[in-house]
Amino acid sequence: MSTDCLFCKIIAGDIPSHKIYEDEHVYAFLDIGPVSKGHALFIPKEHAIDLCEGSREAACALMGVVHDVAPKMMEALGASGFNLGVNHGVDAGQEVFHTHLHVMPRYAGQARTFEKRQPSQEELAGVAAQIREKTMPDA
Repeated sequence: MSTDCLFCKIIAGDIPSHKIYEDEHVYAFLDIGPVSKGHALFIPKEHAIDLCEGSREAACALMGVVHDVAPKMMEALGASGFNLGVNHGVDAGQEVFHTHLHVMPRYAGQARTFEKRQPSQEELAGVAAQIREKTMPDA
């Protein structure tokens, strides 16, 4: 953990988030500027500034969780597909320097855009609750 990292502070609970999944290695929460309903960030609990700096184990755990959780997100939200995104480095658009993977659900008949929206906290809370019913039923 890094004391000055935004995502490490979210993992620690120092900054609130709309959590959709958590296990021993990975934490996932809704993006506050989503490009689609259910747009989530999956982050390893191991702090590393980018995917290549972190351990192979953390990268494998991260992708394993995405493999298991993304279909559950689609089912919970009625999505018909999803985009995965990783911004690696400043020139690729990385803004938070903690490894993270974007999962952006997509819906039939809706234009695919990467334009950020600004949903209310209530809307985000409702979407997170829908997803958690499938990803963390005992939570």
